[in-house]
Amino acid sequence: MTIVEEIQKLKQEKNAVILAHYYVRPEVQDIADYIGDSFYLSRVATELSESTIVFCGLSFMGESAKILCPEKTVYLPAPDAHCPMADMATEEEIL
Repeated sequence: MTIVEEIQKLKQEKNAVILAHYYVRPEVQDIADYIGDSFYLSRVATELSESTIVFCGLSFMGESAKILCPEKTVYLPAPDAHCPMADMATEEEIL
C-alpha cells in the first residue's frame, strides 16, 4: 500500500478531512480534500460533515477551525508554523 493509499484509508476510518493552505508543500496539497487561503478554509471547516479536521497550515488557522467547530477534533500537523503578523497581536490588544 502506498503512503497516499494509507492516508486515504485513515481518512475514511477516522472520518477525517484534510484542509491545506496554498503555502504548504505540493505533495500535501496533492492529498488534501480542500486547498485555499485561510478565510476559505475556515468557511469550509464549518460546512464539513467529517468529525476530524487535519489542518495543514499556520497555527492560527487550526485554532480558527477549532473555534468555529468546537465539536470537531482539529489536528495541526505543524503546530510550530506561526504567522509573524498574527504573533504581533497580544491578548490584551484583542480583548
